[in-house]
Amino acid sequence: MSVKNFFSLEEQQRIEQAIVEAEKLTSGEIRLHIDSRCPSSLEERTVQLFDKLGMQKTALRNGVLFYLSIKDRLFAVIGDKGINDKVPANFWDQIYANIRTEFAKENYCEGLCDAIRKAGEQLQQHFPISADDVNELDNEISFSED
Repeated sequence: MSVKNFFSLEEQQRIEQAIVEAEKLTSGEIRLHIDSRCPSSLEERTVQLFDKLGMQKTALRNGVLFYLSIKDRLFAVIGDKGINDKVPANFWDQIYANIRTEFAKENYCEGLCDAIRKAGEQLQQHFPISADDVNELDNEISFSED
């Protein structure tokens, strides 16, 4: 199965809509990248993708990357320097715990949508939306090549 087919078209649209809705609360920018397999360590891969996807190019350095490796059953969420400078070290722990619970039940789409919504709510506290906010990063899911 292609990594692009892990989620149905309807599920992909639901996830992308969750990103749009979450970003209505915050100036933070959220992306999701999906790999079939993680080609390196989880930390190395997420940092590489963060850079490749231009996540560090937001004005407030408040980009957030959700990463999913299907066959390896790996998940990560990382934020840029602007976020990490303002939030406690355990900022993402609750989101990570909730998504693990949903993934264990094979509720992948709902788990991601919920995690994205919660990220938007948490980011709102530190990076509220402004009247002149601009969507700085694409909301579409990015995929690795199989």
